[in-house]
Amino acid sequence: MQSPSNALASYPSLRDQRVFVTGGGTGIGAAIVSAFAEQGAKVAFVDVAEQESAALAKHLAAQGHTVWWRTCDVRDVAALQRTIAQAEQELGDFSTLVNNVARDDRHTLESVTPEYWDERMAVNQRPAFFAIQSVVPGMRRLGGGSIINLGSTGWQTKGSAYPCYAVAKSSANGLTRGLADSLGADRIRVNTVSPGWVMTERQIKLWLNAEGEAEIKRNQCLPDKLQPSDVARMVLFLASADGAMCSAQEFKVDAGWS
Repeated sequence: MQSPSNALASYPSLRDQRVFVTGGGTGIGAAIVSAFAEQGAKVAFVDVAEQESAALAKHLAAQGHTVWWRTCDVRDVAALQRTIAQAEQELGDFSTLVNNVARDDRHTLESVTPEYWDERMAVNQRPAFFAIQSVVPGMRRLGGGSIINLGSTGWQTKGSAYPCYAVAKSSANGLTRGLADSLGADRIRVNTVSPGWVMTERQIKLWLNAEGEAEIKRNQCLPDKLQPSDVARMVLFLASADGAMCSAQEFKVDAGWS
């Protein structure tokens, strides 16, 4: 049974904190942006989905929340870093970075060209590293921070429909483990949140069919379908003071699938 929203945790430590989210206009990213805004954080996000992003920002602003957003193609590292710098200049240093942006487009081993490989990595892998590079100086000025890399359980359960995506998402754990020690000296925490099969609009439209329904029923320990808000709640915890001693870890939100 899903808990009513008024029964969920609130985190006073997140109020007025500044948060940056990549891919925050739709799906899991939009749920993360909304969850932080509802905690009283000042949220900045980027996305290529202009119409959806504008609607989300308008909705949250109407509720009195501070939301900053820009259209940005994260494949352009220079543009991403400029956008983060602009948001930082207007809002202040970010205490939390959520590396969420990704696309799980289906493809086969045989169909992948070097150009396709590079494009997939430019969306699903590279932005996380360079976003971290951009926010760390500000986190050091603040005396600490929380970096949350979105991984996936798909590669861990041997999902075979997206080998490039599997490579990129498995590297989220390497990025987390590879930076946690050096950044920890500055009280910057680095963790991975790995969702299972989350029922975003995109997933339902493109991939959820009778076979998928049966797969969920067969593999999840819990009967309810995963929602974007389920992932957002784990992200909130890791960004909050309640998660102050969590670093270098992977936290799975997959209803017990993997």
